[in-house]
Amino acid sequence: MTPLTQTPEWQALAAQRDALAGRHLNRLFANDPQRFARFSFRCGELLADFSKQRLTGEALAQLVRLAEARDLAGFLRRMAAGEAINATENRAALHIALRAEKSYRVGGRDVLPEVHATRARMRELSEAIRAGAWRGSGGQAIEAVVNLGIGGSDLGPRMAAQALGAHADPNLKVRFVANIDPAEFADTVRDLDPARTLFIVSSKTFTTQETLANARAAKAWLGTADPARHFLAVSNNVAAAQAFGIPPENCLAMADWVGGRFSMWSAIGLPLACSIGMDAFEDLLAGAREMDEHFLSAPYAENLPVLMALIGLWNIDFLGAESLAVIPYAHRLGLLPAYLQQLEMESNGKRVTLDNEAVGCATAPILWGMAGSVGQHAFHQLFYQGTRLTPIDFVVPVGESGPEQEALVANALAQGAALMKGKSLEEATAQLIAAGKDTAEAERLAPHLVCPGNQPSTTLLMPALTPRALGNLIALYEHKVAAQGCLWGVNSFDQWGVEHGKQMAREILPKMLTGEGEFDASTAGLLAAIRAMPKA
Repeated sequence: MTPLTQTPEWQALAAQRDALAGRHLNRLFANDPQRFARFSFRCGELLADFSKQRLTGEALAQLVRLAEARDLAGFLRRMAAGEAINATENRAALHIALRAEKSYRVGGRDVLPEVHATRARMRELSEAIRAGAWRGSGGQAIEAVVNLGIGGSDLGPRMAAQALGAHADPNLKVRFVANIDPAEFADTVRDLDPARTLFIVSSKTFTTQETLANARAAKAWLGTADPARHFLAVSNNVAAAQAFGIPPENCLAMADWVGGRFSMWSAIGLPLACSIGMDAFEDLLAGAREMDEHFLSAPYAENLPVLMALIGLWNIDFLGAESLAVIPYAHRLGLLPAYLQQLEMESNGKRVTLDNEAVGCATAPILWGMAGSVGQHAFHQLFYQGTRLTPIDFVVPVGESGPEQEALVANALAQGAALMKGKSLEEATAQLIAAGKDTAEAERLAPHLVCPGNQPSTTLLMPALTPRALGNLIALYEHKVAAQGCLWGVNSFDQWGVEHGKQMAREILPKMLTGEGEFDASTAGLLAAIRAMPKA
């Protein structure tokens, strides 16, 4: 395949960028009163407004032509057919099958029966736990479920459990431990009763260092309790789980055609099902399925995931943006940026194409953010007057009417509008004079009030933060990431860089304990300093 940056479509996009140079978003809106209508699209519970992005209809049409030239349609067909689009690991990436109602095949085998069987087992277990029918080894009902996992086995269900907290069973505590730092485990179980606590060990291989360390800590904390009554496992390594003390009937499998960061819809979502109930979990799946069907069938020019992917590529590779801020205006979506960090940066933080060539352009953005309106008093200053172009996704559940909720939504809309519009020197001077400053003082201070504006943003609206809406939203970002991977020509479904870091940690740990081994000068110096430090 022709390198991306050498294609005619790429060159045409460079020309579109040059034609837009110096054109402020204010001018684009002034020239097109119908801009919002032209650049806003719906799917399910979501309305996506792209009108405050720095592009014209012509540029967007050229981006669509790029998707066509990169055979995005073929990629989608191969994905839906269960082909090994995760080429470096020779695996399918068929997470859409986890929420499907129709059959999908991997290696000629219909996977829907196993998906439904796992889902039925999740319902059986979660309902038993929620109803008090699952009892600890002392005969007492479970009142706390603690998930032990990391990465994709933690971030998805943890984020969704917080997001859907309004739907949670108030009589069941559901918590998460990921960090190998023993402080997180200690803080998580401090107020829990071992006799009433159930742990879920979420590790596909049952070899993940951090997860097993926390599982051993959990077993020690439980004391003499029978592990068969206090542990479940989501793992394909039933033998290792059994050796730990978890019987096979307490294990739920994960398909190898599902990557960790795309797995919250699988048995990895068991803690979430315990929290919100299986009916609400099914609603979450239905919302994701709605976005799946849209992604696979809608024309690119009105396909939400494809448009997000194309606009993201435009911002990164043509406008020079290095980061993407995600600002959810909902307290319960506070973990969304952390979840999306793994989804985007682990998936597309790549420099080599599937043809083993250098990508030739920037790929995944640095993703960051926190819940609004708190972020307005932390980092929004950089958006307004900083020197960097920072595209922003505002995620706004409208919610129920009420003065506080209406104020929250108003803040979200105001941020997008103000970052687009900016404040001129003349406006700043007039504002200061209106506030009582004399002309000389106003002219001295006015430059400090100037905001250039022209910051691009997307606003994602939903009526309320429901399981269905959250399913829409997360599947939207999943498909955006996959589409961008196709456009850049990288594999969005492996993470060899992460594996390199894990390997290095496994090499350093035994040498650190023995004090022997050769290291680079920095690591050797740090280890010497650590050994010399007094231990608490």
